[in-house]
Amino acid sequence: MALRGPLFRLLRAQLTNNCQSRAHSVAVLGAPFSKGQKRRGVEHGPKAIRDAGLIERLSTLDYPVHDFGDLSFQHLEKDEPFMHVPFPRTVGRANKLLSSAVSSAVAGGHTCVMLGGDHSLAIGSVAGHAQQRPDLCLIWVDAHADVNTPTTSPSGNLHGQSVAFMLKDLQDKMPQLPGFSWMKPFLAARDLVYIGLRDVDPGEHIILKNLGIQYFTMKDIDRVGIQRVMEETLDHLLTRKQRPIHLSFDIDAFDPSLAPATGTPVNGGLTYREGIYITEEIHNTGMLSVMDLVEVNPVLAASREQVESTAGLAVDVIASCLGQTREGAPLPFQEIPSAKEDTEQLRL
Repeated sequence: MALRGPLFRLLRAQLTNNCQSRAHSVAVLGAPFSKGQKRRGVEHGPKAIRDAGLIERLSTLDYPVHDFGDLSFQHLEKDEPFMHVPFPRTVGRANKLLSSAVSSAVAGGHTCVMLGGDHSLAIGSVAGHAQQRPDLCLIWVDAHADVNTPTTSPSGNLHGQSVAFMLKDLQDKMPQLPGFSWMKPFLAARDLVYIGLRDVDPGEHIILKNLGIQYFTMKDIDRVGIQRVMEETLDHLLTRKQRPIHLSFDIDAFDPSLAPATGTPVNGGLTYREGIYITEEIHNTGMLSVMDLVEVNPVLAASREQVESTAGLAVDVIASCLGQTREGAPLPFQEIPSAKEDTEQLRL
């Protein structure tokens, strides 16, 4: 049951005070990797996001920003499919490397921003976070649930199975894939919330229902509004105790009209205002510890403008998570037209 009225406002005030008192620095980590799916180009996502002005934007905020560059991933020559899952050893090895890097960033006191790459990278990102903060909770903003197993996945692509690797509740449903012997499930179903779902496979529907996972589809957002969705999300995850948040944000959560340069677009997605409201509310908790921004694919854009709009949107999402507000600075007083001048302009 969601918090309402004075009780919710009290929790919100406590979280906001925590946010305002928390000093930290930001570590940006690129993960140019694409083998969790079959479409080329998503490995160029980190560069596209940086080229859109990420570091410059973050440098205007109130804490140090450290860009640690990109990890270097090796594609194994001998990496036969397991069942119908392609590149399992390559994906497993990449995520092990990323897990170590994210763990080090969190241990160093940074809020970590991981730039993907495809969404299979969340396996390593969240696992590395959990090494340092096993009490974390996960907010997954995506058109897709990414909770297939190798036996339920229609495509076999590992970017659609990321969450299944994490969930302790699915341990008996997950075969041991080559390349993932280092990976042990660490997340309870009650510690996960989905926002923005609108393309969920039949097997995933069964998993979501059977495990009682909290999720909000686009229909839910249409029905109750994004404010209510965020109230219920934070109620579900944070009322028992304040704990670190891992936000895993797939750019395809947005409507394709806003984010066309991505591999699996689905119509009817988040508006700009809904997406930024999500990130503003997460920032206001003061509990964001790690975030992923994934699936920006410049190669799939029809024009340079589409690349720039998608990557620019990614920058807005990240900056909003880290405290940039939409209000901005007001115009200097002398530039604000008087009512009389405004009326005269309208007549013209």
